[in-house]
Amino acid sequence: MDLFKLDGRVALVTGGGQGLGEAMATALAQAGSAVAVIDINFSNATMVADKIKASGGNAIPVKCDVTQSDQVEAAFSDVARTFGRIDIAVNNAGITLSGPAEDMSDEDWKRIVDINLNGVFLCAREAGKHMIRQGTGGSIINTASMSGTIINKGFYLAGYCTTKAGVKHLTKALAVEWAKYGIRVNSISPGYMRTPLIAASLAHPEIVEEKMVNTTPLGRLGEPQDLAGPILFLASDASLFVTGHDLVVDGGHTAW
Repeated sequence: MDLFKLDGRVALVTGGGQGLGEAMATALAQAGSAVAVIDINFSNATMVADKIKASGGNAIPVKCDVTQSDQVEAAFSDVARTFGRIDIAVNNAGITLSGPAEDMSDEDWKRIVDINLNGVFLCAREAGKHMIRQGTGGSIINTASMSGTIINKGFYLAGYCTTKAGVKHLTKALAVEWAKYGIRVNSISPGYMRTPLIAASLAHPEIVEEKMVNTTPLGRLGEPQDLAGPILFLASDASLFVTGHDLVVDGGHTAW
């Protein structure tokens, strides 16, 4: 369907070097968009960009620490200089830290806030600047999490849940503020997905079964490819009247 095609558009994906970011970058490229794969790990970004090019897509790798505003500005400028514009920005870079809140160090708290929330703001701000200057609107998609809506039973994720809730509300604020420029801002909230982010849990099948699979009505973990359809919907003309929305992709977990 033409509504979902992205021919002639330019997208970037932060945290694009693995997991959900890789899957979303690949989906955007398959829909026709040129893609900048942005990651703090340049070798991972290069690997994903090379895969996209090998399958006939157009992609470049870009190194960036999303917590550093000067690096974010340079990375986004590099994308705009290479491809001529920025139409779609997927602000996906993030981490998880687990442990009882009373044992969490100041450093760990500041780190997860800096990457998961401040990093999303810095990237969204830079994308907004480019899109406002271009004058042709655009789509900004921030990766939140179902953990920004619920608290994960049986896990200690105070920092993760807090930052992802912040991403959801930041998304709404920017959607309202930038609507006058034709810029749509939405978030996507994955549930339990089979990615490196939950590698520690995946090493214990009994934890996966009890705490993740059994609490998901569809009865399985999500796969990175399960985000292909949702990301194309939010990035494309199929969602032209959708902004300020959080699209939950969790197999029904938050429906309990």
